[in-house]
Amino acid sequence: MTSASRRDDLRSQLASLTTEAVRPDLAEIDRLPTLDIARLMNGEDAAVAAAVAERLPEIAGAIDAVAARMARGGRLVYAGAGTAGRLGVLDASECPPTFNTEPGQVVGLIAGGPRAMVASVEGAEDSRELAQADLAGLALTADDTVVGISASGRTPYALGAVRYARARGALTVGLACNAGSALAAAAEHGIEVVVGPELLAGSTRLKAGTAQKLVLNMLSTITMIRLGKTYGNLMVDVRASNEKLRARSRRIVSLATGAGDDEIERALAATDGEVKDAILVLLAGVDGPSAARLLEESGGRLRAALAAAGA
Repeated sequence: MTSASRRDDLRSQLASLTTEAVRPDLAEIDRLPTLDIARLMNGEDAAVAAAVAERLPEIAGAIDAVAARMARGGRLVYAGAGTAGRLGVLDASECPPTFNTEPGQVVGLIAGGPRAMVASVEGAEDSRELAQADLAGLALTADDTVVGISASGRTPYALGAVRYARARGALTVGLACNAGSALAAAAEHGIEVVVGPELLAGSTRLKAGTAQKLVLNMLSTITMIRLGKTYGNLMVDVRASNEKLRARSRRIVSLATGAGDDEIERALAATDGEVKDAILVLLAGVDGPSAARLLEESGGRLRAALAAAGA
């Protein structure tokens, strides 16, 4: 295929994508007052949650599959290019402080590597081989999950990641914003959140990016709930790495137990600041080492540890 033919083929592919469509009704948007543009944009964004809602059964099915594998020690790996890749890296980076995940338990891969978080790395998104090399470095197992993220659903890096992972027995999820996407078809769990044409034609950091962020929030958060990383709606696995999070830890223990400040401080001191352990100390009347043992025997699930302690 000649260069001209490749350009024509790419142009034809883009023209068929909902995310690349041009809206004639917005052709004069640059002439509108700023408040009117803001209202238009806000109205567009309001439709994103409804588009995600239509895909909740597929999202829930993917979450249950991911959680089952992570419960066996598997990892959650996001792979994408550009905005999609950045959103995956963002979600992965927020799991350690929020859920006290181990290093490498939730991984974000972006085409072009860390530099691509802040700058364009030309050609990286077009390389399936680059995705394969990035995943090869992780030595995937059947308990791992790879989530390919691509607004178009055709980005070679995301597609290459999913196909490589599936060939090695890992669970695969394909998150796209166009119907009938190659990415969703390549994955065991396809999630297509169709948000329609963007306010600015082809600017998929807008509605498509918002939809991807909402779905990734669900994937990681609900998976962690399923893994026992919460107690009710409290983040009992929070990692208290700064003063704000230490204050949040004390508040979480208070909300879970109703204990006074002095009791909470003693319990946290006895458990090296571990929120789950401190709650168990207060509710079950055990010492710090016993709380740690009960949680280990219960797979880190606070409710199960409380039941085992007779609390």
